[in-house]
Amino acid sequence: MDRKNFIKTKEDFVCENCGQAVKGTGYTNHCPQCLYSKHIDDVPGDRLNICKGLMAPVGVELKQGGYILTHKCLSCGAVKQNKASTEDDVNQIINLSTNWRV
Repeated sequence: MDRKNFIKTKEDFVCENCGQAVKGTGYTNHCPQCLYSKHIDDVPGDRLNICKGLMAPVGVELKQGGYILTHKCLSCGAVKQNKASTEDDVNQIINLSTNWRV
C-alpha cells in the first residue's frame, strides 16, 4: 500500500551544508540556520527516497500568512516546497525573497 499521508518523524540531525546541530520536532525538514534540506522522503517523514541529495533553498513565497520555502535537489533536480518555521533565520528568508533562483 502506498502512503500519501504525512508521517511524523522526530529526529535530530547535523546539517550537511553548514554543520548546524538541529533539534527535530517531528515536523523539522530543513536547517533553520541555512535553510538547506535533504532529499530523503517520498512522503514527508517516510525516509524512503533513494536520492539523499542536499536540497538548496532557491525561493520563498508568502501564502496564507506564512512563508513557503522552495528547495531544489542538487543531485537529481527535484523541486519541493515546505513551510518555513518560526525557528528559521529571517535574514535567510529575506535573502531568498530577493534572490529567487529556481
